[in-house]
Amino acid sequence: MRKYGVSFGSAKVFMQPILKIDLTTGKTEEYIVPQEWERDFLGGASLAARILYSSLTKELNPFSPESPLLFLNGPLSGTAGPTTGRFVICGKSPATSLWAESNIGGFWGPELRKTGYDGLWITGQAEGPVYLWLDEGRLEIRNAAQIWGKDVYETQDLVKGEINCPGARVAVIGHAGERGVLFASICCDHGRMAGRTGLGAVMGSKNLKAIAVHGKKKIPLAHADHYAGLRSQANRTLKEDTNTQVFHELGTASAANYSEYMGAMPAKYYHQGVFPNVDNVSGSTMTERILVGQSACHACVIACGRVVRLEDGEKRKGPEYETIVGFGPNLLIDDLDEVVRLGELCDRYGMDTISTANTIGLAFHLFEMGKLTVQDTGGFELKWGDKLAVLQLIHMIARREGIGELMSRGSRHFGRAFGAEDEAVQVNGLEVAYHDPRGVSGMALSYATSPRGACHNQSDYFLVDWGHTHDDLGITFFERHAQAEKAANVARHQDWRTVFNSIVMCIFANVDPQMQVDLINAACDLNWTIDDLMKAGERAWNLKRAINNRMGLKRTNDKLPKALLEPYKEGGAAGFVPDLRRMLDAYYEARGWDKKTGKPSREKLVELGLADVAEDLWR
Repeated sequence: MRKYGVSFGSAKVFMQPILKIDLTTGKTEEYIVPQEWERDFLGGASLAARILYSSLTKELNPFSPESPLLFLNGPLSGTAGPTTGRFVICGKSPATSLWAESNIGGFWGPELRKTGYDGLWITGQAEGPVYLWLDEGRLEIRNAAQIWGKDVYETQDLVKGEINCPGARVAVIGHAGERGVLFASICCDHGRMAGRTGLGAVMGSKNLKAIAVHGKKKIPLAHADHYAGLRSQANRTLKEDTNTQVFHELGTASAANYSEYMGAMPAKYYHQGVFPNVDNVSGSTMTERILVGQSACHACVIACGRVVRLEDGEKRKGPEYETIVGFGPNLLIDDLDEVVRLGELCDRYGMDTISTANTIGLAFHLFEMGKLTVQDTGGFELKWGDKLAVLQLIHMIARREGIGELMSRGSRHFGRAFGAEDEAVQVNGLEVAYHDPRGVSGMALSYATSPRGACHNQSDYFLVDWGHTHDDLGITFFERHAQAEKAANVARHQDWRTVFNSIVMCIFANVDPQMQVDLINAACDLNWTIDDLMKAGERAWNLKRAINNRMGLKRTNDKLPKALLEPYKEGGAAGFVPDLRRMLDAYYEARGWDKKTGKPSREKLVELGLADVAEDLWR
């Protein structure tokens, strides 16, 4: 096992205060994170779960003034470490009524840390539209009536113009967040999106349009000189990594061709196992035809963001893999330029492209089945590949007009309205992403057990199924259609990704685990090993599960939609479906969870230092 650093202390983490803001009263106070929570959870989504644990109840309405919206950094955010420009936003999801967590890049998180705060904990509801301006630790609550109704790009520019502060960063919502679309996103830095779980709608319910931040304070590091050497070494190694070079040159859409070949890229709303025209929408085609540059988050050497130019000459954000598949193969559209425009429209409205494209795919599917008619749509047909129909539905969803009102509540509710909830490809109210478990079986457990509903970022296990293993973490290779035997492996990978979401590091970064430990030790004055790090991931994963159990989640919620349990007739995954029941039994065994209820056992919670949670869950 490689060792890059040296050992330090055993108790410190050096979190800055969190600024609590009550929009109803306008009052603020500083919240000091207990040191043991810093040590046990580090930061990001893991620490957010510990902080919000007592607030997130089954009775809490996500749109109530009491509902928390927590913006939080990790101990490496903004330190120029490998891909550590990220932060998280957490609360209770209006789409799932479960734990909500969304991860976002750009520059806003590092800028917040430079104000002297590591997080913003927002509750209450302003009387009318407002935005927050936090400059060097001084907060203003400003009138936002003049920018309410503007799209996310216009809003960022208008706020920057008003505050007149070069270097300020702005996080905003668009029309979808204002109108309460249940998959509304939060945007910063002209196209970086916290897309999943609908926290943009929670922000909108508080009449909060934007948050601008600016600071000059030094980001705290326990051993700054030693950390600087480590992060330089880590960035150099990461820049030379093959994955980095592929993401830089081709973006995340580089996976399109291989994913389609393996039967892991769904087409025609998860009912077609092949997409013959995949080359038309691939990352390589984007690079060859319309790419004019790359964009990067804070201090990131990967720069996976795409900058493209279409026939009108305007530069635009290029789509990532999920957007390309969602508005391409999922709807049988093979026009890359149109996929770019549809993705940009969603961004401008502030809507998650995964959930938007998935819900539109369900509408096309129900129309083909005869469960949806032109009377329901308002007079137009839904034919696969019809780009104008897709465009019209995006507008209707964002404005909650006509059938868009039902669709704005997500695929589960939309399907239920037409007596076809089982046709919706979602788990616990969150739409499934575009990595099909019939092609990569580990994703069956990733989707079924994710704390926020069907999620590919809590564990992008498809990469492990493709051979991207971590032997030093105990994450080894199983054949891509192996099932129960890989359950413990999936659990380990989930714990590992939970670590990423706590420190906060981009999951695209192929950083050696020991290097990550050494970076954390240098930044936080800890003396951790890889085992300590994995235990922290396991602790937070179990805490999020307990939060969901308290809010009503049961074992029966751990399931896959009907479409993913029906075999494809063609393609790389033809004839295969995961045996989810056996996989779940093995998974609960590996996790130390009660097989009858699906809850973490009392013994497991106590072992992880969560005795108070065990008492809540099992009393």
